[in-house]
Amino acid sequence: MIRYSLKCTEGHAFEAWFPSADAYDGLRERGLVSCAVCGSIEVEKAVMAPRVGGLSEPATAVEAKIAALRRKVEAEATYVGGRFAEEARAIHQSETPDRAIYGEANAAEVRGLLADGVPVAPLPFRPKTKAN
Repeated sequence: MIRYSLKCTEGHAFEAWFPSADAYDGLRERGLVSCAVCGSIEVEKAVMAPRVGGLSEPATAVEAKIAALRRKVEAEATYVGGRFAEEARAIHQSETPDRAIYGEANAAEVRGLLADGVPVAPLPFRPKTKAN
């Protein structure tokens, strides 16, 4: 995996992970890399510096809001990892107690949940830790 700092023609800066440098190039050529803020597909790699020391403060208001959302989700919801679709469906069908959860699901699982009327929404961040 490789992380790139990216910037769109509107000046929005964001980061994204890709399986490899070639994967980024292929996705960008096909117009599948877009700005996380405005959706523009006119995205270029930004100058990157190695991370030295601890974490810095969010650079933009959007980053600060995403960081606040992450803190809220991690404090108030249970991380269920790859069991997200199974757990969300069980909660929706009242098979398990109602509670806030987050985790990972593939596109087919998400489509199935939505088709079954299970309310789900993507989060703008990846979990810091994986569930056991």
